[in-house]
Amino acid sequence: MKILFILFITMFSQIHTNAQSLYFPPLTGNTWDTISPLSLGYCQDKIDSLYTFLDSSATKAFILLKDGKIVLEKYFGTHTQNSLWYWASAGKTITAFLVGIAQQEGYLYISDTTSKYLGYGWTSCSTEQEEKITIWHQLTMTTGLDDNVSDPFCTIDTCLIYKADAGSRWAYHNAPYTLLDKVIENSTGNTLNNYATQKLKNLTGMTGSFVSIGFNNIFFSNARSMARFGLLILNKGNWNGNQILSDTNYFNQMVNTSQELNKSYGYLWWLNGKESFMVPYSQYVFTGNFSPNAPSDMIAAIGKDGQFLSIVPSQNLVWLRMGNSPNNVPVDFLLIDYIWYYINNLTCNSATISNNTNYLVELYPNPTNDFLNVKANTLFSIIEIYNSQGRIIDKIYTETKEKNISISEFSNGIYFIKILFLNGNQWSGKFIKK
Repeated sequence: MKILFILFITMFSQIHTNAQSLYFPPLTGNTWDTISPLSLGYCQDKIDSLYTFLDSSATKAFILLKDGKIVLEKYFGTHTQNSLWYWASAGKTITAFLVGIAQQEGYLYISDTTSKYLGYGWTSCSTEQEEKITIWHQLTMTTGLDDNVSDPFCTIDTCLIYKADAGSRWAYHNAPYTLLDKVIENSTGNTLNNYATQKLKNLTGMTGSFVSIGFNNIFFSNARSMARFGLLILNKGNWNGNQILSDTNYFNQMVNTSQELNKSYGYLWWLNGKESFMVPYSQYVFTGNFSPNAPSDMIAAIGKDGQFLSIVPSQNLVWLRMGNSPNNVPVDFLLIDYIWYYINNLTCNSATISNNTNYLVELYPNPTNDFLNVKANTLFSIIEIYNSQGRIIDKIYTETKEKNISISEFSNGIYFIKILFLNGNQWSGKFIKK
């Protein structure tokens, strides 16, 4: 019994030590501990390469934290530490967090029908169809409402049209998500900004606010506030010993696969390392990670024009990027993957990390203008090319290991490629037509 007690105490001490290994900056002021990049084995020339890429990609702010401390912090152009910038859809993750707080406090349950808080008739659906939509469906992008309407941001009932039963279809639809803000306000009796201030910002030192732009509520803040939020999520909703989100079941559901339709989506968070993923405005399911260069346990907030918050629990790592839409790469999973390419190569002895697959596939040049070369180490059977909406635009039958494909008639943009091999396996990737 004494031995078991000692083992228990030892294990508890280790867990407690790990929980306390993160640094948390003071709630006020600009003090924030740093770690020298050299102490992590980062080479200055590789840091410079990362900054050059970020600068060329219209970045305004970049911060990388290790164990909660700042390793890299860089601002570009006229942007400064105090400059405000929009999170775009990356701000969805704040809403997800606040829904968890509201449930924790008993104001709502995510299994509740949305009509309980918005009133019946908030959509153009029949009463039976509308009653099937819950807060959970809003969090998981599975409301079944038609995302192909003329204005997918419109939150008026006439814009919210039945497409499928709730839970049967995943679609990245902004309007049902935006109405979560009203769910929070109507259930708590507080404004969205006041609730965020009381339950999140005051407790973490974050600044910023939601601003109504058209139908959307967009969160604006400085870069360090986004870094603070990333640190909070890294520590599972705990800020320096204060368990802000104590509903552990909700937190775990938020940052893990929420449904089987898009396995790379939690509660408004993107998840890497899953067997498949879907992309906004498409119904196609792609195999593999959405970011092959990123660690498999990365969770990410992703917003328009490349607003990224990337969190890796296995490395106690957080990084963020704020900025405009770059000209040299489409803003979506490719940009976050490119940034991870440079982060993976920061150490002096690093080498490029390739796609984790049993099949070595090369797409080159990428980006490309007129032709795309596809080369693999085993025989192709079929090559399929899809546009950014997931529609197939070319299908090539070939039994070879290398194929030159003309894409001169394609419009500029991002395309997905799916390769079926003769042995029955498949591979998917992306390329850019410029």
